[in-house]
Amino acid sequence: MSDAAANSGTDKRVEIAIHHWAPRFVSSGVPLTDFEEVTAGISHWDEWCAAWSARAAVHEALGRKALAEGYRLSAGEHLNRAAICYHFGKFMFVHDIAQMQQAHRKVIECRQLALPLLPFSGERVEMPYLGKRLAGILRKPAGNGPHPVVVMCVGLDSTKEELDVYENIFLARGMATLAFDGPGQGEAEYDIPIRGDYEVATTAVVDFVNTRADLDAARVGLWGVSLGGYYAARSVAFEKRIKACISLSGPYSWVETFDSRNELSREAFRVRSHAKDMDAARKNAMTLTLEGVAKNITCPIYVVGGELDRLTPPHNARRIAAEVSGPCTLLIVKGGNHVANNRRYMFQTQTADWMADILRK
Repeated sequence: MSDAAANSGTDKRVEIAIHHWAPRFVSSGVPLTDFEEVTAGISHWDEWCAAWSARAAVHEALGRKALAEGYRLSAGEHLNRAAICYHFGKFMFVHDIAQMQQAHRKVIECRQLALPLLPFSGERVEMPYLGKRLAGILRKPAGNGPHPVVVMCVGLDSTKEELDVYENIFLARGMATLAFDGPGQGEAEYDIPIRGDYEVATTAVVDFVNTRADLDAARVGLWGVSLGGYYAARSVAFEKRIKACISLSGPYSWVETFDSRNELSREAFRVRSHAKDMDAARKNAMTLTLEGVAKNITCPIYVVGGELDRLTPPHNARRIAAEVSGPCTLLIVKGGNHVANNRRYMFQTQTADWMADILRK
């Protein structure tokens, strides 16, 4: 905890969230003033979800008002903003499941209301998965299909509703996007635990793509962020229908980063892997590894790490890149923090251009 936090009596968990995730919040669509005002009013972690939900409700009300008045584009923008604020209220709030679920329902509701109002409209889809269903958001670019599609794997504390900014960059380059909540993520986190062999989930999503006449199943890319960067890399080692992969700050071995992670991340992993205690969570963490697997990655892969990333240090990206068998582009973003959220301009459009070049072939 910083001296300022200690002197003010701020909860260490609040300090962790502010320190580690400020660039992510703002680059994902949270207004900077909202971030500053909301976090300035929070002293204890128990206040976090309610405070962000209150600010999200402001944006939601603006969106509903604009929609009632017929301003559809404005309504979509306000409702998207509401969804992202509700999301960052619930994203790590695993110690109070009831409150987290209440905010999560608002995340889904606001994003669903926004989807048909966006310049690149979207739809909710559900994909069969081992007797259950995985929820996703499918958005398509302008023009007639079938479209190439980028399947998007979220991270430990993310959901499909967080990815609007990333999606828009692919959509503007002529690619559809399919963001989904996999095991232990978003809508699936309550009854489907995290699994190390994430390729099982990705295969189910690619199977779904094959059922859609508006998507080109021969031109599927895979993208993953943070723990999703591991999921994406792991998946293309086994799912050979995928033509290219982008891995952003993905760990090589989750257990190697698990012990050094902050308490919010460790507890979120424990809950979302359905472990009874930290010892069991650590055993689960050991199943998330690319050891003996990365060598099976033969499709083109773009691996990104942040030079100053303390959650997933850059040696993870270097190790993945060193072991793959196919073409690899490695970028360690100078001055970049986790996922280089403070330097997104150094990789975001560049990786999208790279993916577009491959999926056009």
